[in-house]
Amino acid sequence: MADDITEIDLADLERRMDGAMASLRTEFASLRTGRASATIVEPIQVDAYGSMTPVNQLGTVNVPEPRMITINVWDKGLVSKVERAIRDSGLGINPVVDGTIIRLPIPELNEERRRDLTRVAAQYAEHARVAIRNVRRDGMDQIKKAKGMSEDDQKMWSDEVQDLTDKSIAAVDKALESKQQEIMQV
Repeated sequence: MADDITEIDLADLERRMDGAMASLRTEFASLRTGRASATIVEPIQVDAYGSMTPVNQLGTVNVPEPRMITINVWDKGLVSKVERAIRDSGLGINPVVDGTIIRLPIPELNEERRRDLTRVAAQYAEHARVAIRNVRRDGMDQIKKAKGMSEDDQKMWSDEVQDLTDKSIAAVDKALESKQQEIMQV
């Protein structure tokens, strides 16, 4: 009977739930909260040297003050391409070029935009919850398919999977609440 119990891999389920949480953190980092963050420019790709390259691989990205991002482009010939990529990215940021340094002043967010961003954050959190529930469903299916497992063992494993799910969803809710407070902070 001990061999049947090893079919339920709680560590794998926990790893997959943590992956959903890590994905949520990445999505939250991409939301612009009115404060400068180097993660804002991470998704921007520039056509450099014949291939699409992330901005952070073409220069040094710094945050010298709360409302400013600077990019020190290493190759002078790419400054205009990086500037164009930032303008075309849809971030709503107007780059200012000074030699090989590109300054990105982060504008204040108005109340309506803050509310929109909190709704987007809530959608990201809901996607993470769905991913966690899908992992839970997979775990429950493993328990049901385990041959020779007693009802007591099934109940014990089901409770373990549910506890893991509850903890992960609570972490998502806490992260969402924190991000929404950060967005609404003026």
